[in-house]
Amino acid sequence: MSSHDDILEPDDPAGGGAPVAGEPVEPALRAASQVDPRLLAATRRQGCFVTFEGIEGSGKTTQIARLAECLDEAGEPVLVTREPGGSPLGRRLRSLLLGGEIARIDPMAELLLYVADRAQHLRDLVEPTLATGTHVLCDRFLDATLAYQGFARGLDLTLIRTLHTTPPLDRRPHRTILLDLDPELGLERARRRNGELGLDATEGRFEREALAFHRRVRDGYLALADAEPFRFRIVAAEGSPDDVAARIADLLSDLFPGLDGEDGS
Repeated sequence: MSSHDDILEPDDPAGGGAPVAGEPVEPALRAASQVDPRLLAATRRQGCFVTFEGIEGSGKTTQIARLAECLDEAGEPVLVTREPGGSPLGRRLRSLLLGGEIARIDPMAELLLYVADRAQHLRDLVEPTLATGTHVLCDRFLDATLAYQGFARGLDLTLIRTLHTTPPLDRRPHRTILLDLDPELGLERARRRNGELGLDATEGRFEREALAFHRRVRDGYLALADAEPFRFRIVAAEGSPDDVAARIADLLSDLFPGLDGEDGS
């Protein structure tokens, strides 16, 4: 597979008003002043690839489901997927990466498992789906690897990016929604959810990390968003699901005109 012509390069990070890592942000802070014409040209040729990122407990899964429902009602074909676990191989890797079967995974081994999951996911599902004109909404993608394994675990960011320069790993999202939340609140939400759903043993490895780890993840995400303001939209994840969904719909209405006027209900 050849390299993608429609991949967007990182934006010039220059310019004021960017959030400071670790500081709270206003609701739906990252509203671009204009739409990148390369983005509109790309989405006319294929489906749109939108990724959702954020710390544990930020509400990504809830908001992806709500957005998919709105797009479906607007007549837009859409597929929801996730990483890790978006392919048969990925589901096996997910149990290793998020479960408690292995007490400690070396950071480099952890990185390469995520890269393996992503390569298979892109080849099996994401690329074929986009090629049909169907939009793909993905719960975590490359930015999660940079935030968790790079900023939080301390692995070299250049190494991680270099691993993602060869097809199919050179795919980049057309838009990334970053749900921003105080790590202490997010961790409390996530641990409570896992306890209520009985997911501690199968999905709770990262929730067992110290609060300092999750603060580094959040700081990493904000740094990534600051570097690519055209692609990222930062959304405050506090408030009711309806309020958050309305913020997201507003920030995606340039890609999906059918969302214009959505109130999140």
